[in-house]
This record gives sequence, C-alpha cells and structure tokens, in this order.
Amino acid sequence: MDLQKLVLKRPVNVKVIVTPAWQDEAQKQLQAQINQIDQQMLQLDQQGQSAIAEIRKQGSLQANQQIENIQSQVNQKKNELLQQKNQFLQQMQQVQLLELGQEVVQAQMESFFEVQVGDNLLQKLNMEVVLRDGVIEEIRGNI
Repeated sequence: MDLQKLVLKRPVNVKVIVTPAWQDEAQKQLQAQINQIDQQMLQLDQQGQSAIAEIRKQGSLQANQQIENIQSQVNQKKNELLQQKNQFLQQMQQVQLLELGQEVVQAQMESFFEVQVGDNLLQKLNMEVVLRDGVIEEIRGNI
C-alpha cells in the first residue's frame, strides 16, 4: 500500500506588529511580573525572619547553624528572583526601543498540515501568523 498523503506537525511563528497599544500592553504585563517578583521577595524575607525567630525561641545547640542555613537559602532564592527581575527590566527597555510598525516574534505555536507526493516540504514548513493588536492581519506560507 503506497501512502499518497500524510499529516505532519509544524511550528508556526506568531509575529506582532508593534503599535502603541501593543507596547502599552507589553509594558503592563512586564510591570505586573516585576511587581509579583517584588512581592515574592517580601514574602521570602518575612518567612526567613519568622523561621529565624522560631529557631531562636527554641534555643537549640545548632541554632546558629540553622540560622545560617536559612539565611543562605533566602539569599540564594533572592538572587534568583533578582535575576528574573533584571531580565524583565531589560525586556521593558527593549519594548520601549522598538519602532512602530516593526514586526516582532512573540510566540511559537504548532499546526498540522497535509503533504503529498510532489509537495515542497521546505515551503510547507515555513509558516507564520502576523497580528496587529491581537487581530490576525496576515497568514504567510503554504497552508
């Protein structure tokens, strides 16, 4: 039995056209993520201080070692959060520097497509969707 058709899966790039509305929305989302990281760092500090206070109350022989361990864990997690925050701040700066009308890859999705004998596979794999303020403006490639 010869196969004449086959269904495959391909990546589809989703691009956005930079508009003032898109820039505002991107900035808001990034700021929300930064605010969330700030909240996580505050909670982390509070939890660390609470745990240290509890250890001091117990007055065990290993209290100093336990306190050092907690402080080390808190500092390690805070460093990770600060790195994330710095990445978001850099992304905010990059969004501000984008030119209006510029196309930017925002995401990648997958779609299924049919191929048959004689098709150019490379052409069929090249697919992208272009959005303007959330609305599909163009579909590029061979469907």
